[in-house]
Amino acid sequence: MSRSEGPTGRMAVRVTDPDDYPVEGDLADYEALVRRQLEMVGEDPERNGLLKTPSRVSKAMMWLTRGYGQTAADVIGDALFEENHENMVMVRDIEMYSMCEHHMLPFFGKVHVAYIPNGRIVGLSKIPRVVEVFARRLQVQERLGEQIADALEEVLRPKGVGVVIEAVHLCMMMRGVEKQNSRTITSSLRGLFRDDSKTRSEFLRLAQAPTSI
Repeated sequence: MSRSEGPTGRMAVRVTDPDDYPVEGDLADYEALVRRQLEMVGEDPERNGLLKTPSRVSKAMMWLTRGYGQTAADVIGDALFEENHENMVMVRDIEMYSMCEHHMLPFFGKVHVAYIPNGRIVGLSKIPRVVEVFARRLQVQERLGEQIADALEEVLRPKGVGVVIEAVHLCMMMRGVEKQNSRTITSSLRGLFRDDSKTRSEFLRLAQAPTSI
């Protein structure tokens, strides 16, 4: 476990397991809030099944929102390579889990990302990591796609970037309209993906194609 100061001033704790987060500072304050929340819904935070719930919830929330302590540049690092490749590079079906900022309920699904290089490429594993940076924050799906596209455009300076997100939202499934089978699909297009109809069509066709592996 290591620590560094995140861009928002929040302490970024680098861990691989959410239960490794130390309960101190803002996490201790968070525990007190969770205890109060349990009381407000009519529960007894002192009963056996809830004794450790404030600690678990505070650690889980720090894990689920850990993207605030990261930037796209951080996770890409030096994994940029000079390469004279001019065709589309696509990573699709990236699993995504985020939280709606309106009700703090999860939404989840898949992200399809593509770019057209302009003299350099990025390590393929870094694209899902960029998705994680922005997904692990309180979000709306529309902004999430824009942030992923903007970050890749800034770092890679490609000829084009395309991002499609397909997700289901528990705020629609568990409350409100309670529609269980609706999906939300958003796209964020930059450069050739926006301006060239053939490139855009190829990207959208590949993003929607059935998985064959």
